[in-house]
Amino acid sequence: MTIKQTVKKYSSELKEVTHIPSKEIEILIMYLLDKNIIWLHLNYDKEFEKKNELLPLIKKRAAYYPMEYIIGQASFYGEQFYTHSNVLIPRPETEILVDKAKEALENIKNPNIVEIGTGSGIISIMLALLIEDIQITAVDINNDALELARKNAKKLKVEDKITFVKSNLFSNLKETCFDMCVSNPPYIANNYKLPENVKFEPSNALFGGEIGDELLVDIIDLSVKHNIRFLYCEMGYDQKEPLSKILKSCNPLSLDFYKDYSQFDRGFCVEFNNNK
Repeated sequence: MTIKQTVKKYSSELKEVTHIPSKEIEILIMYLLDKNIIWLHLNYDKEFEKKNELLPLIKKRAAYYPMEYIIGQASFYGEQFYTHSNVLIPRPETEILVDKAKEALENIKNPNIVEIGTGSGIISIMLALLIEDIQITAVDINNDALELARKNAKKLKVEDKITFVKSNLFSNLKETCFDMCVSNPPYIANNYKLPENVKFEPSNALFGGEIGDELLVDIIDLSVKHNIRFLYCEMGYDQKEPLSKILKSCNPLSLDFYKDYSQFDRGFCVEFNNNK
């Protein structure tokens, strides 16, 4: 069979798990052949000789296993990042958080920031790429996440701007004097039923506690305690009201909530009044 015939034949296998089954078959073929989309379309009539390797991958994907884990990479902010099955997959909506943080950091000379729960490193790495004179401390409690984040930082040549630390929140940080804390922490309530495709991702990167916002509350408290000027975080779509009350009780200079691409409440940006 040619590549074209292979795509046509096996697309139906993925119609229940994705709205772009043909595209996903192409992605798996490109992964096996180590080729890009331009090569693929120029060689659509070429014989495909890796059917025996393709079929197990299709079966895996048909069982809702994430494509990003199968091919070992994910796209974020126009860059390709390595992925790992024990680390949360990058989400497009997190690009909004990066944009918001970038806007504030551009007005700070030589900004020094901390990221809580760096995961694959996407937020810290993109800020390191976008802000020239920045220094970042990125923490996580997951060794696999830290190893992956270091690998991604090296790939994108920003490892000199980022210090990766194994830490539960601020517990292992020697320095706590930061201009900004940024975080996309676990914020899903423990009893929430996950969609099929998300069930394969690490639960400790998804569930934030009985209510869901416990870690966010801790991050707010620590940011105030350490006189951090800016706090930019993602949150759950139903957490605006309780978090708004907590943040307003801190008498911030400014507080803004923002929505994601689906118009759900997705995060907040706060500047605390600490005369910093």
